[in-house]
Amino acid sequence: MHQKAGTILRLFREQGGFVSGGQLSRDLKVSRTAVWKHISALREGGYVIEAVPSRGYRLVSTPDNLDSDEIAARLGAALVGRRLVCLKETGSTNSDAFRLAEEGAPEGTVVVAEAQTGGKGRRGRAWSSPAGVNLYCSVILRPGVMPHEAPQLTFLSAVAVARTIERVTGLLPEIKWPNDVLMGGRKVAGLLNEMSAETDAINFVILGLGVNLNMTLAQFPHDLRHPATSLFLESGQRVDRTGFAATMLNELDRLYADFIAHGFGPVREEWQSRCNARGREVVVSDAGSEVVRGMFKGIDGDGALLVRLSDGRIERILSGDVKVL
Repeated sequence: MHQKAGTILRLFREQGGFVSGGQLSRDLKVSRTAVWKHISALREGGYVIEAVPSRGYRLVSTPDNLDSDEIAARLGAALVGRRLVCLKETGSTNSDAFRLAEEGAPEGTVVVAEAQTGGKGRRGRAWSSPAGVNLYCSVILRPGVMPHEAPQLTFLSAVAVARTIERVTGLLPEIKWPNDVLMGGRKVAGLLNEMSAETDAINFVILGLGVNLNMTLAQFPHDLRHPATSLFLESGQRVDRTGFAATMLNELDRLYADFIAHGFGPVREEWQSRCNARGREVVVSDAGSEVVRGMFKGIDGDGALLVRLSDGRIERILSGDVKVL
């Protein structure tokens, strides 16, 4: 979308009603004829805009697609979303973001796609990514922390998604170690972080976030490894995808700023308060075989799962699938 059209959308939202052609002309520093052309372009893009003589223009409705100007118009973030790349279709937003980061893209760059043909999940698993219903998003960060601290950012992502679901829908999600967000025990979001680092320094981290927003039951693959759901299936209401994306990026921005200023402690505390295993017995398995059974005792400073065994010892788990008993 043209930058002028994005400015028009921001003015519509700021004023919440009619905006005169004169004001649009002055704010955009273009003629009224040019304003009309930008309005026409927005209409061709699916925006419903009312025009009333002597009153001006009013935004009635917006199309259900993810557009950089639409998202930017709702952002209040200082860093995350400073550059937005919105794609109709891609193999993987994480792969795109990784390439952009290697090319020097600034911290806070976000890649969003309507559909992914090669969406990636944990341990190389595929992430089903149908078009026009969900949010597939990757964020480039360049934190000044040591490489061994990078996994902490996965937990930051999970908290950001959980906060956003709660704020947008009123639903109360839970977080499953290490990187899933659940509704009623079913997976509604998955997180996948990737990193480029030297021995003692991080070049960049990619936060990958996939959230099932308006997916219907028929759109889920039949061979899912774990039960999944969407916010639409849980609430019965369609989610404004642009609003959800902007809210999530704003939450990420706040959490990341807090993480840089105060470390992992606050994020860790909130993550643990939202975890589905708190106060419960868990079984950790790997490749289907049970590895550890015991009481969930939270996560440590590196994000490792802590499980108290029957003999009182605390086992530190770095990978595996967790089942709450």
